[in-house]
Amino acid sequence: MPVEFIVQQPKAGGMSDILAENLSGKAVMGSDGTELGMLYNITMDLKSGELDEVLIEPDEETMGRNVSLDTDEAGRYRVPVQAVQAVKDYIVVSR
Repeated sequence: MPVEFIVQQPKAGGMSDILAENLSGKAVMGSDGTELGMLYNITMDLKSGELDEVLIEPDEETMGRNVSLDTDEAGRYRVPVQAVQAVKDYIVVSR
């Protein structure tokens, strides 16, 4: 049986739960409107169980720009989970 993670998203008036599987394949955009790429993975701290980072697979246009985000060894953007501001049609992260 696969494990389902629930991402708790702060929202006015309470918390909203989002199944991590619903995030798969979502496009990621910076709060400034810059399209960053597609969600690749969400990492977590195995000891605490807390979500750690969102890994973003940059699209071809973004790779040519200086987006000033940390990257992993494969060139994917590493964004702390706390920077996720909204999850709708896009995942919006603060920049």
